[in-house]
Amino acid sequence: MTVLSIIRDCLDALLHPSARYDALTRARHRAFMAPRLLGSLAAFAAFPVYLAMRGAPSAVEVAAFAWLIAPIMLSWFLSRTGRYEGAHVLSSLALAGLIMAVAITTGGIASFAAVWLVVVPLEAALSASRRVAAFASLLALSCAGMLILVSQLGWLPVEEPGTAERGVLMAFGVASATLYAAGLAFGAESLARTSVALLSREEERYRLLARNMSDVISRHQRNGAVQFISPAVEAMLGMSVTQLHGHGLFDRVHVADRPAYLTALSDAARGDVRSVEFRLRREPAGSERGQIDFIWVEMRCRPLDQDLGRDPSREAEVVAVMRDITDRKLSEQALDQARSAAEAADAAKTRFLATMSHELRTPLNAIIGFSEMIAQEQTLMLGAGQRKEYAQLINDSGQHLLSVVNGILDMSKMESGNFEIASEPFAPRASLLHCCNLLALKARENGVDLVTDAPQDLPVMTGDPRAFKQIVLNLVANAIKFTERGGQVSVTASVSASQLTLRISDTGVGIAPDDLKRIGAPFFQAGKTYQRRHEGTGLGLSIVKSLVALHLGEMTVQSRLGEGTAVTVKLPLVYTPPQAKPFDGKPAESKVATLTPVPRQDIQDQLHDQPAPVKKSA
Repeated sequence: MTVLSIIRDCLDALLHPSARYDALTRARHRAFMAPRLLGSLAAFAAFPVYLAMRGAPSAVEVAAFAWLIAPIMLSWFLSRTGRYEGAHVLSSLALAGLIMAVAITTGGIASFAAVWLVVVPLEAALSASRRVAAFASLLALSCAGMLILVSQLGWLPVEEPGTAERGVLMAFGVASATLYAAGLAFGAESLARTSVALLSREEERYRLLARNMSDVISRHQRNGAVQFISPAVEAMLGMSVTQLHGHGLFDRVHVADRPAYLTALSDAARGDVRSVEFRLRREPAGSERGQIDFIWVEMRCRPLDQDLGRDPSREAEVVAVMRDITDRKLSEQALDQARSAAEAADAAKTRFLATMSHELRTPLNAIIGFSEMIAQEQTLMLGAGQRKEYAQLINDSGQHLLSVVNGILDMSKMESGNFEIASEPFAPRASLLHCCNLLALKARENGVDLVTDAPQDLPVMTGDPRAFKQIVLNLVANAIKFTERGGQVSVTASVSASQLTLRISDTGVGIAPDDLKRIGAPFFQAGKTYQRRHEGTGLGLSIVKSLVALHLGEMTVQSRLGEGTAVTVKLPLVYTPPQAKPFDGKPAESKVATLTPVPRQDIQDQLHDQPAPVKKSA
């Protein structure tokens, strides 16, 4: 432990409690007490030496030495009260009184002690108070005026020192005043250095805080211009702080959010506390030119000075804190999408129940009713022709009921990923003609002309023939069902590259653009004008869509309301089922392909976004 540290610890022990928790105040109190205590101790030490050299002192000399010991009382006053400015005022009075006492007895204004009056305001400058410095300056001028007045009135003692003694005293006075002033200068420099160090430390502390805060702190004018913004914005927006000064930040606010941004700042400038959410354009590292990326930001702003309204001449300013809330916004959007999906699922369930209540009840009523009539044939006197007719109606109703149940089961298997297809070679032309022949009777009954165009040279394709027939039957049956009497349904097949293209077109009622976006969704039936004119569950086209996707094919629809619909299906000539890899890493051969279940969210997205239109199913 050094001597200076021991002295500093002793001085710190004498400090008033109010000065112990602020470094600058502690340094000022220490700078006031240290030279005075050391000066008083030096006076105590020099007094015996002075007595040995001078002899018995005079009353003036005793008073001068007593005055030199007085700074101990000033240090005690500061230590007990903590009144820094008051201690400086007392110190100026004590120093001026000592100078006056010595100067009056040694020649007045011409005394060697008069030069010490210059030191009085210099010492007061250490108080960092204009009032104390002004008081000390007036006190020094007053003392100088009094010395001049006393000298002019001849009130000074008659005995004056000799020329040689006067020169020695003047040299002593100038040298001692210079040394004391130098001590004051070093004290002032030490306080200034301490102030700069403390200021730099505080700046570094706030700079460290600003750099490591994830939130961005900014200072704005009322019109939104940025005067200060913390470095955290560089990580948030990917650009330097200087580019955001002025209106740089405003230029990056999304155009639709700028009114809310400026309104929040304007309200905050009037004294309110506001919170606003808006989008900011970000430039991520490595992004290509022209790429636009927006993030969601929440900004809480408040007036910089709560008492600003008392001074109308000052311009209102706002301090704001911004944070990135993109993740929260994405979560909210995901919740909204999940809610929409749940609502859509609930609506689909309602449509399903409504459709099934009709599609199942109608054939069941026919089956029950005609079977009861056959059971009572003796009572009703039924003939053989009537029994045959009723049996045929029961069979037709049962077949219809079976097709409805099979459609539901097939759709359920496809959505759950359990629908299996067996890939094998087959002739598509024969399958296509067979399906059209099955539906030819239905077309004649509806008064629709069914035209089939299948080239003789259609190549053999590899796929599931059962699924291929189901695709053709559903599409052609739909076209016949929704074509008015006298219309035409055309079925064409062609080969392009490695794909078989099927095109089923009709001159029927067509599909509205709004319904076209949702066509193909399970249990969806398009159109209000013809919604219940035809029987069906809304599953046929959904099954077709899934079977086409299962065969890695494509399906598109072009339709205009009142003009007809054209459905185009493209299937690969050689279908290769997806092969699963076993544990040894080698592909395992399989002739069975399974449709991967579609997530519920993807199904809902397809309901609203996909443009792949498919016609209403039977």
